[in-house]
Amino acid sequence: MARKPRSVHTCSECGYSSAKWLGRCPECGSWGTLVESAVAPKGGAAASAAVSGAVPQGLTPASPATPITRISGTAATSMPSGIGELDRVLGSGVVPGSIVLMAGEPGVGKSTLLLEVASRWASQPAADGTGTRKALYVTAEESVGQVRVRAERTDALKDTLYLAAESNLDVVFGHVEQLKPSLLIVDSVQTMHAPGVEGVAGGVAQSRAVTAALTTLAKTSGIPILLVGHVTKDGNVAGPRVLEHLVDVVLNFEGDRQSSLRMLRGIKNRFGATDEVGCFEQTAEGIREVPDPSGLFLSHRGRTPDGSAVTVAMDGVRPLLAEVQALTVDPVAKNPRRVVTGLDTNRVPMVLAVLQARAGERTNEKDAYVATVGGVRITETATDLAVALATWSSLHEQPLPEKTIVIGEVGLAGELRRVPNLGRRLAEAARLGYEYAVVPEGETLNIPGLRIAQAGTLLEAIGLVSPRRG
Repeated sequence: MARKPRSVHTCSECGYSSAKWLGRCPECGSWGTLVESAVAPKGGAAASAAVSGAVPQGLTPASPATPITRISGTAATSMPSGIGELDRVLGSGVVPGSIVLMAGEPGVGKSTLLLEVASRWASQPAADGTGTRKALYVTAEESVGQVRVRAERTDALKDTLYLAAESNLDVVFGHVEQLKPSLLIVDSVQTMHAPGVEGVAGGVAQSRAVTAALTTLAKTSGIPILLVGHVTKDGNVAGPRVLEHLVDVVLNFEGDRQSSLRMLRGIKNRFGATDEVGCFEQTAEGIREVPDPSGLFLSHRGRTPDGSAVTVAMDGVRPLLAEVQALTVDPVAKNPRRVVTGLDTNRVPMVLAVLQARAGERTNEKDAYVATVGGVRITETATDLAVALATWSSLHEQPLPEKTIVIGEVGLAGELRRVPNLGRRLAEAARLGYEYAVVPEGETLNIPGLRIAQAGTLLEAIGLVSPRRG
């Protein structure tokens, strides 16, 4: 009599497996996410040996094992995608045979960005010199007509960019065999279905099988594959955690629906660093890369207004100039308000308290509104000095000197503390035309075209930007 197939319960959020059903996943804490699926009977020499206790005979390998000293050490060569900000995050471009998972919230622009990637790719000459590269864009969420409309709007129409609306993975493989593209884009991995695998599309078993099959295709054919992935309410890639382990690169496309700014960050990268960030802007014509994003975070005006201070924040290893604005007014209620946008809502009130206790400014008698320009969000402490000086400037209705940059962390005793990557920050400020910088004491730097003043305390920093300084 045939043995009853064994079943396993797998969490659809993190991939945790249990022999019995559980209401709450012990790995990720999600409720009602364990789904039952059948486990295929295992076979082969190793499985038979495990039951009988005999030494397994094994199978003849397709290629012999090779000493590591005889293997070529050449690094994987990459090809430019045509979008510089994407290449920056990937390392130097798209590596042949790599598989990249791009995750992001619905509506952030993942499909639009990858359609632009496919268009740019199909505009470049083929490696063999015969015509241009072929790109295959497979969508399981839209019709080809819908993608065509978006391509017209974003000027992405190319003769060697092929579209297919398909959710059956076997049919997709048939398209690849027929067209032999040099780039494959699948939108999305959660809507693809692998025939012969139990479960619905987007489930644990299906997502794992689809990703594993596409990974095998990429490694055996040398075709780079870009996958679109959805995210959960917590911002993690939807589906089992094993998806992130199967792919070579995991990218997160971030953005606020209220802002046109989009950030592409590397979460995992087998071919490069994960501390780079790519900047994009959502426009009526699609996703536009922003090679110099500091302009988005600065207000465009002639004379510097009061209540404004410019600083340099680090996003990974990339310095970004950001403007902090503060407005102080008489309170409308008994207790003064603190309204913060784009900054740490706990740290800004602390900086205002230090400004009162250590510099004698009566911040407790005013409503204070502090915000960043351009929708940028900053959490690092290097912007403390900008918050303090912007607030001081608003209180006294006294603008800071023209072309001034301020960088530093403010301590509770009113001291200024050094921040990492100060040299890189100042070099970026000098490149963009700033001439005067106020920074914490302790690090001697010489940046051409930039006059650097050091301060040990917040009170000293105020003296360096005050018109009364002597």
